[in-house]
Amino acid sequence: MQHHPVLGQVAFGYSPMIGRQRQVVATRLTVFPARPDAAPDAGPLLHALHDVWPPQDEQAIQLSLRDVGSGAPAGRSGAPVRAAPASASSSAALKLPPVALNVADEDLLRTVIRALPAPHFMLEIPAFMAVEPELSANLLNLHAAGSVLLLKGRPVKPLSKEILACFSHTVVDADEERRASPAAIPGLRSVTTIQSGVRSAAAAGQAFERGAVAVLGWPLEDPLPKATGRSTVPPDVQVVLELINGVEREEPVGRLEGLLKRDPTLAFRLLRYLNSPAFGMSVEISSFGHALMMLGYQRLKRWLALLLASSSKGNNAKPLMHAAVRRGLLMEQLAFGQDDPEVRSEMFICGVFSLLDRLLGQPFADLLIGIPVAEKVQLALLEGSGPYGPYLQLVRAIEQEAVFDIREGADALMLDMKEVNHAVLRALMAANQLDG
Repeated sequence: MQHHPVLGQVAFGYSPMIGRQRQVVATRLTVFPARPDAAPDAGPLLHALHDVWPPQDEQAIQLSLRDVGSGAPAGRSGAPVRAAPASASSSAALKLPPVALNVADEDLLRTVIRALPAPHFMLEIPAFMAVEPELSANLLNLHAAGSVLLLKGRPVKPLSKEILACFSHTVVDADEERRASPAAIPGLRSVTTIQSGVRSAAAAGQAFERGAVAVLGWPLEDPLPKATGRSTVPPDVQVVLELINGVEREEPVGRLEGLLKRDPTLAFRLLRYLNSPAFGMSVEISSFGHALMMLGYQRLKRWLALLLASSSKGNNAKPLMHAAVRRGLLMEQLAFGQDDPEVRSEMFICGVFSLLDRLLGQPFADLLIGIPVAEKVQLALLEGSGPYGPYLQLVRAIEQEAVFDIREGADALMLDMKEVNHAVLRALMAANQLDG
């Protein structure tokens, strides 16, 4: 990935766009100026984003509004691939790209609007800007070029039919949705709602009941499980735990392969991870023994951590598994400057395991009884302390799209925003490769 100077002038946050079946259908990337006096250039910024989401036709998935909330099978971008009837706002099926840009600065957004004609990005347009006559031509041009535009918030006055037709969805905050009805603004019945500000599985369910086709946000504010003093895991997770413990004890290959044979699906998932472009192996891994020969016991731990985090069942676990993978990759990328590969591996495991309590329904005090992790990882998971704690706090700020906390966390770790943003984009690129 190229080094782009513009990445020192912005701060990134990201969150998932989650459909009715709790599948992640796209990523929302929020872009802030790194400092109040920063004036990022839209052209280099978009060029940097092309490294992660290249402008290729195959990146766009034919998808109607109705499909966003359906259970259609997922394609490479995470979006359903099934064709569907035309949406209410257009006679043609929409192209829903895998990323939505939320530019949180009016001046930068205006330059992005003028520079954007790129159908592989969605773009959020604040309602107060959508009503400006001087932007009308730009919005009409973007729509004509195939860009998917999202109307953020409710306009203070009705939009013209021509401008309203440019928008496929409204992005409405959960609190605002509860206070107002779409019928209060003429014409808004012709577009469907994506609910933002959703922070729990319960809130997501309520948004879907109100008619939202998707929600924006990590469901991380549900109550945490209470400690019981013992570790109990489902049978399908037990095999992964036995593998992790076996690798920790460096047991013979035959014994570990015997464990994998108890769950062929698990073996398939492990080989899929190991052979993904994100791993960068020069040869195809054909078996667990081959993986152990190529990687060694220590490097194999990180991929078993991914298996454990992806072992949870149930629709509501899908966004958490999605988040866990990205946390691990981002933690690893933030440690990119460290010379010690063991530190990078531990940071990856720390990020992946940081949602294990929610995924497996047990507090860390119980879970860590049966899972061997380094002391520094334990400190971060149990207390938010130790050398990895501040990195985990920074990752959470990026997920929450909290620009002041992102700046504060980066400063505390003596990382400049260019380093942090490169880490974010590299992690998202690697996550895309794993998802594919």
